[in-house]
Amino acid sequence: MSGSAQSPVAISHIAFLTPGNYPDHHPLSGLEETLQLFTYGEELGYNGAWVRQRHLEHGVSSASTFLAAATQRTRKIELGTAVIQMGLESPFRLAEDLLTVDVLSSGRLNVGLSAGKPNHVELVGHSVFHGEWEQQDFSYDRVLELRENLSGRYFGDEETYIVSPGNRQRPRVQPPSPDLTNRLWYGGGSLRSVQWAAENQFNLLIGNLTSGEDTDDYYQAQLTQLARFQAHLPAGATRKPRIAAGRVIIPTDSASATTRQRYRDFAASRYERTLTPQGPRRTLFSRDIVGSSEEILARLLQDPVLRQVDELRLELPYEFTVSEYRQILTDFITRIAPGLGWKP
Repeated sequence: MSGSAQSPVAISHIAFLTPGNYPDHHPLSGLEETLQLFTYGEELGYNGAWVRQRHLEHGVSSASTFLAAATQRTRKIELGTAVIQMGLESPFRLAEDLLTVDVLSSGRLNVGLSAGKPNHVELVGHSVFHGEWEQQDFSYDRVLELRENLSGRYFGDEETYIVSPGNRQRPRVQPPSPDLTNRLWYGGGSLRSVQWAAENQFNLLIGNLTSGEDTDDYYQAQLTQLARFQAHLPAGATRKPRIAAGRVIIPTDSASATTRQRYRDFAASRYERTLTPQGPRRTLFSRDIVGSSEEILARLLQDPVLRQVDELRLELPYEFTVSEYRQILTDFITRIAPGLGWKP
């Protein structure tokens, strides 16, 4: 990992993140296309394929279920989800699902997590918790409890056993795959969250939006967060956490003239939000990077955040077609990635 803002960009690991959109009248078509996109990304040589988990939208609402299917379509590529809001999850049941996916993938699963009050909880809280949701614990403790359940720790004392037909064993979450705890990521967007991730030795995801706590500059905000993360890593840590930066990048090289205009219109519709902090949390958005491979590469090589990480996550926009996603993935990995130092 690079050590200073003046270091050259040297990206060794590239993944993509897709929303998994589908039409409401035919969800199978979109989910199947997303599975095919994972296999296509593996064929292109991407190191990872990630899916968003989004509730109440026409996208992937159960990342573990979707990724279980992806384990049977792929063989080498890392599979990931960004991010699972722990506020709506059972740390016990989710652990069972994630461990099952990790075993099916032969240890390729990566899990992005977040704490805090989840989106839409005012609408679904009663259904999730069967009562008053306001009293629920939405703190980091739910994330830590999930990790404990994934670790293979036993319930009860050394004399506690459960008996099932033909078996007697100490109780723990099954199936066992304790190395998954090293592939847990936290979606950091504030100084507090990145510090917590560092202190608890989670890998760190930073994306195309963040909190502007003491600056109006998106890049400066992320640089400050990275410095906070590095400063709070435990001195006696047994491993070095991974850090991955996400960017919305749309190369136009092999797109048709009509598609290129669509890409430009998409970026233009989101440009105004990048000018000033948005909302009470002062959310800062990075600008979408649209253009030829040469133009995009020139911008990425000047990105001060990319100089401090060696993993890049290509964030695919919502509501694009599968052919557009394929074109973006192909142009990026063949025309741009080598210029960032990446090798197949």
